[in-house]
Amino acid sequence: MPKSPTVTPPPTDGEIVEQDLSTEMRSSFLEYAYSVIYARALPDARDGLKPVQRRILFQMDRMGLRPDRPHVKSSRVVGDVMGRLHPHGDVAIYEALVRLAQPFTMRLPLVDGHGNFGSLDDGPAAPRYTEARLAAPALALTADIDEDTVDFSPNYDYTLTEPDVLPAAFPNLLVNGTTGIAVGMATNMPPHNLVEVVGAARHLIEHPDATLEDLMAFVPGPDLPAGGMIVGLDGVREAYRTGRGKFVTRATARIENVTARKKGIVVTELPYMIGPEKIIARIKDAVGSKKLQGITDVQDLTDRKNGTRLVISVKNGYNPEAVLAQLYKHTPLEDSFGINNVCLVDGQPRTLGLRELLDVFVRHRLTVVERRTRFRLGKRRERQHLVEGLLVAILDIDEVIQVVRSSDDAATARTRLMQVFDLSEPQASYILELQLRRLTKFSVIELEKERDELAAEIEQLEAILADEKLLRGVVSRELASVAEEFGTPRRTVLLEAAGKGAGALTGGVGSQAGAGAGASAAARAASEAMMLAGAKDVPLTVPDDPCRVMLSATGLVARTQGAAPVPRTGGRQAHDALTSQVATTVRGAVGAVTDTGRLVRLDVVAAPEVPRLEGSPSLAGGTPARLLVDIEPEEKVVGLVPISPEDPASAEPIVLATAQGVVKRVKPGDEPRSGDAWEVIALSDGDRVVMAGTASDADMLVLVASDAQLLRFPASKVRPQGRGAAGMAGIALHDGARVIAASVVAEDLLAEAEVVTVAGAQGALPGTAGSVKVSPLDRYPAKGRATGGVRAHRFVRGEDELVLAWVGVGPRAVGSGGQAVELPEVDERRDASGSPLPGPIAAIG
Repeated sequence: MPKSPTVTPPPTDGEIVEQDLSTEMRSSFLEYAYSVIYARALPDARDGLKPVQRRILFQMDRMGLRPDRPHVKSSRVVGDVMGRLHPHGDVAIYEALVRLAQPFTMRLPLVDGHGNFGSLDDGPAAPRYTEARLAAPALALTADIDEDTVDFSPNYDYTLTEPDVLPAAFPNLLVNGTTGIAVGMATNMPPHNLVEVVGAARHLIEHPDATLEDLMAFVPGPDLPAGGMIVGLDGVREAYRTGRGKFVTRATARIENVTARKKGIVVTELPYMIGPEKIIARIKDAVGSKKLQGITDVQDLTDRKNGTRLVISVKNGYNPEAVLAQLYKHTPLEDSFGINNVCLVDGQPRTLGLRELLDVFVRHRLTVVERRTRFRLGKRRERQHLVEGLLVAILDIDEVIQVVRSSDDAATARTRLMQVFDLSEPQASYILELQLRRLTKFSVIELEKERDELAAEIEQLEAILADEKLLRGVVSRELASVAEEFGTPRRTVLLEAAGKGAGALTGGVGSQAGAGAGASAAARAASEAMMLAGAKDVPLTVPDDPCRVMLSATGLVARTQGAAPVPRTGGRQAHDALTSQVATTVRGAVGAVTDTGRLVRLDVVAAPEVPRLEGSPSLAGGTPARLLVDIEPEEKVVGLVPISPEDPASAEPIVLATAQGVVKRVKPGDEPRSGDAWEVIALSDGDRVVMAGTASDADMLVLVASDAQLLRFPASKVRPQGRGAAGMAGIALHDGARVIAASVVAEDLLAEAEVVTVAGAQGALPGTAGSVKVSPLDRYPAKGRATGGVRAHRFVRGEDELVLAWVGVGPRAVGSGGQAVELPEVDERRDASGSPLPGPIAAIG
């Protein structure tokens, strides 16, 4: 017989067991590594949370700490989480709670903290001094958790259960990012903009085979909580492709007069997770070691009202641009961020790119919504079953009462009800609990209404479960709702870098809007320092040579050498469609007119210089107009005009046109004695400026309305007025129509000018449908001012308005990225329909 194996009995108390050291170390280390990787350091790709974060949010939800409830002591939250769910120390729990509440760490904070939750340079107060409750976005992560949407597992002592993952109504991992160090691996993911990420997720839901390039059109790069700039996007693209990459973050700075005769550098947005105290300390060290020159003082004027404001005074005689270049080189005003997208997928650590991260979330969300739908369907079927039983009972209530009264006990009554009325046991039990107030006629009507509503809901839920397209539609709509409720404009400006320092904003039209509120009031006024800093050799002085300042149709501003006009023909470079150009000098200033009727001074030296080509120069090296002038987040620059003419009597008046059909010419030289911004037109409520330029009496004014009416008349019909005037009627608009384009055409160019009109449908996405037409301007007869004009475009089926229009010489259309879009051949007919759009057109110049 074979010899039975020897079984080693377990050790008894006090017994010493000899164990091989290498075996014990290997086993213990693997257990430790497993615990750190899966239970502490790495987030789940589905809800973007580490276990401690998930437990904090879940327990706060169970405690009822919602946004409409009072805050409670953080110590209470930490104690409940530690005692019920998280078998680790209170310090780790509180640190995780604090991070969830810090707006400079999280792009969308999930905890609403009350008290000192720390800063970039200092830690938080003790948990006994702070209070917390859930922030509104956190409710979107825990919503529907009680509807069998996710699996639950026992807690560490098997007395309670906790969710394996939260339902997560938005891609939290991408939106808020994460950082963590495990054993043998680490994760470091930057935050992103909720609206952009949701847009990419919805696109993936609708197009499951979407490529990475398709998704990157929605998510061009990270959006950091503190704003600032990301310089160089190659590393970002590599990270979106492979899960690993690197990018450079740069503070937002501008040159200001800190005193009447002294300039300084004002820093208003810092790189991600860099505090002002660290910046100040590094500046002082660099000045002491002679690495930095030209700095006299550094002041931190940051406060809650105005946000970050670090003022660096520059010595007289030093070029602030050169000083800022040194600051970027020797201090954390320029810092790098290494992307390492490591997270848990199906319990395994993986490195994911952008598409994989979105795909994991979308699959999770589809599963959540499907499970929720099944749960709701079951509940409604149960309720429908009970309502049908109640209707049977109420319709024959006398016999029901007789059956119940003649029964010896409840069990007998239940059995007899089931036999007499052919009811199920749940229906019979429910009828026995029926209250007398439910026996009225109105109750029957209510029950019948509820039965019909339940039938409709059941039919809808069954349809969702039977059709994957409907299921995806539900998920997409819920994502859109979350983005609409919690979305905010982009804060971080994205710059393409040709080497360190030189840059051009990516995204074309979307870039200017995307720089948005978050590019903040600071970035809006960025000057030559920000534009030129980072170059290896910044000249001490900038010659005051003649130049031409240009505004592209995509909202970029640049200057080129020489005062001669930029050619109107030739060239198909990126962003080369121009809407304004003004002759000035490098150290001069021009006026940027916004759609709110303000004129804001723009220092020309702040605009980057681009080479002058044979055709129109490319403004791909330009910078968004809102970064060069101090305007509000919702304002938009519509044109550049000269200011402070040497001879106001011979200067051409500024001309403005508004969406409500008003035109105005402003007297030259009618400018305030001080200030960098002033009103140039008194706008009516709801009106906005659509065009700004200059016009002499010999020029022709052309206005195009959304209902395809075009009116041209001599500029001499509009008398110049003062800054405070409201203008005069330019075109008579039909109900619902608005002016979408206006232009000034010189008399000698009237025969060369062309009209470009792009038709579409109200509410449609730009470029998704419609037609475009190019026709000679001289085919449109001149009419009197304040008349309705003539029709410029005949609509066909699916078109009901003009979405874009432009009038001038050498029209050029561009897409959202600034790329050229070919226009059709000139159509000599004035009143004709257009040709199908060759591609999405974002702007014309």
